[in-house]
Amino acid sequence: MTSTMSAPAVDLDDPRTMIEFSVLLANGRLAGRRFASREDAEQWARPDEGDQVVEYNLVCECAV
Repeated sequence: MTSTMSAPAVDLDDPRTMIEFSVLLANGRLAGRRFASREDAEQWARPDEGDQVVEYNLVCECAV
């Protein structure tokens, strides 16, 4: 039995749905990589050192 995970719905006509995930490092810089999902970013982040997972939209520069 295989399990499939569906990607978040992205409406290419609505730029508000084009969300990127990254990690804001404790020094105030974004990690030099993107993540496929919030869960991936959370696994990579080190919250005990001050890292925070962030979501942002490059198309309209909207904070989510």
